[in-house]
Amino acid sequence: MKYAWIYEYQKSFNITVMCRVLKVNRCTYYFWVDSGSIVNKVYERLNQLIKDIFSQYREVYSTRRIKKVLVQEYGVIVSTRKIAKSMKEMGISIKMKRKFKVTTTDSNYNYSISPNRLQRDFRTNVPDEVYVGDITYIRTQQGWLYLAVVIDLFSRKVVG
Repeated sequence: MKYAWIYEYQKSFNITVMCRVLKVNRCTYYFWVDSGSIVNKVYERLNQLIKDIFSQYREVYSTRRIKKVLVQEYGVIVSTRKIAKSMKEMGISIKMKRKFKVTTTDSNYNYSISPNRLQRDFRTNVPDEVYVGDITYIRTQQGWLYLAVVIDLFSRKVVG
C-alpha cells in the first residue's frame, strides 16, 4: 500500500523523502516497481482497454463514453479523470466533429443586386412564366454534392 502511494505521487514529491517519511527502504521500493507491481499491471491493462475502446468507436469517444463502455462491457469502475490522464499519457485525443456550416454569402462585392420581382407572391395563372430555384448540399463519402432544383410555380413541377 505504501509503495503504491509513493508510486502515485512520485511526480509531486521526492521519492527519497517519501520513503524516509513512510519508513520504507528505497531499494525495496525500486525492486517493487521493477518487478512489475500490481498497480503497474492494472494500469497497463486499463490503458490497453482504453486504446481498444477508443479505436473500436472510431476515435470519437470521450472520457465519459469510454467510462460507460468500461462499466457496461468489462465491469471496470474508473474515474473519468483517470481515463483522461491515461489518454493524455498515451497521446490519444478525440476527433472533434464540427457541424458543417455553409458560407455562401460574400457581401464584399461590387455587383448590382437583382430586383425582387415576385415580392413573395408565389401565385401565377400562366404556365412557363415564373420559375423559382433552390440549391442544397449533400455530404457523401466522396465529398460534397450540390443539388439544384428549378420549379414552375404554375404547375409546381420540377423543370428539366
